[in-house]
Amino acid sequence: MTDYRRLRVALLGAGSVGSQVASLLLRHGAELADRAGASLELAGIAVRDVDAPRDVDLPRELFTTDAEQLIVGADIVIELMGGIDPAREYVLQAINSGADVVTANKALLATHGPEIFDAADQVGAQVYYEAAAAGAIPIIRPLRDSLAGDRVQRIMGIVNGTTNYILDRMDAEGADFADVLAQAQALGYAEADPTADVEGYDAAQKAAILASLAFHTAVPLEAVHREGITSIDSSMIDAARHAGYVIKLLAVCERLAASDGDGESISVRVYPALVDRAHPLASVHGANNAVFVQAEAAGNLMFYGAGAGGVQTASAVLGDVVSAARRHVAGGVGVAESTRANLPVSPIGRVITRYQITLEVDDQPGVLATIAGILNEGRVSIATVEQTVLAAAVTPAAEAQTEDAPKARLVIGTHKAREKDLSETVDRLAATGVVDRVVSVLRVEGD
Repeated sequence: MTDYRRLRVALLGAGSVGSQVASLLLRHGAELADRAGASLELAGIAVRDVDAPRDVDLPRELFTTDAEQLIVGADIVIELMGGIDPAREYVLQAINSGADVVTANKALLATHGPEIFDAADQVGAQVYYEAAAAGAIPIIRPLRDSLAGDRVQRIMGIVNGTTNYILDRMDAEGADFADVLAQAQALGYAEADPTADVEGYDAAQKAAILASLAFHTAVPLEAVHREGITSIDSSMIDAARHAGYVIKLLAVCERLAASDGDGESISVRVYPALVDRAHPLASVHGANNAVFVQAEAAGNLMFYGAGAGGVQTASAVLGDVVSAARRHVAGGVGVAESTRANLPVSPIGRVITRYQITLEVDDQPGVLATIAGILNEGRVSIATVEQTVLAAAVTPAAEAQTEDAPKARLVIGTHKAREKDLSETVDRLAATGVVDRVVSVLRVEGD
């Protein structure tokens, strides 16, 4: 057996991912050593409760509640605790002690990434985070390394498996949001409190990480425009299908050209959007994730696979551990994160895309002309219009029942328009007497 240099590995957290990482390290240690060129010794696992049930059986003697002591003397620290505190404190302690850090903590990186990367740069350490943006999908290295010589123009990603599962089931089964959410919770795809997923917070954190890498710019989480999927109902799914689209919660990171006196900037946003059924992202089903990258020289690239799951995410974590071990063997300082482009993050109002506007209106002459005039005034050009007459409502009266005026639903597809113009125009439509209700406004992405 080869006599490798020994590297001490400290693991913080033993949840579904942490337990699998520990198990794989113990079971495949010799094979990983051959790949890394160093023996990887699991020095210990820091947890809150050493007696808590685990997904896999692990030697009890590895567990400790003293994370700080475990970090001392470690060469590689794997942080899988999640959350901000005390994870941030432990990561900074590890870096300042000279250890490399491997983390899957998207919330920590999206919130404190610049601080953590700067700390690593100061001491020549390295932070690895392949599992933080899309689970098992290798996307961090391609953006950071493989495409470092290219100009990424756009990223569109399905980066949250829970919301993709919900929207996919709604599309396939015609089910309501609440029913599919309950199903997702029963299957373990959604938490008891699904807010982070269905309101887009999880996807926004991943979008900030991806945009920072793609555009070599520190993107603060608060600069990411975020909308969730709780307003999506079966009628919107049906309308999308009828028009040849599927609804997906997308993380969109885009380079915006200079215009109106403004220089080049970037847009980072998360929202439910219409995707043409012929687009590769439309075929991403269930709880899977996919990231579609458009680069100036490389063209279109797509990365697809499991976006979550204990053993799947553990694969990405262990890939980072092997990379960290190879760096220790080779020596030298870590490679700093590239954020020197320092591009401004534009507000959502600067984005230009197509839209689908659904309105409920009075079904009477002149209504469509009025709406078309308002859209034209707002610099929003109509591409398609589809009208459906709704069944007349029956209103109880004192002596008899009378039918209300007939109503119609208009589904208006637009040519490309600026978000600011579209938003102001929709507000004017809502204020007119001919529009009873703005049912929905969905962006169209992937053209």
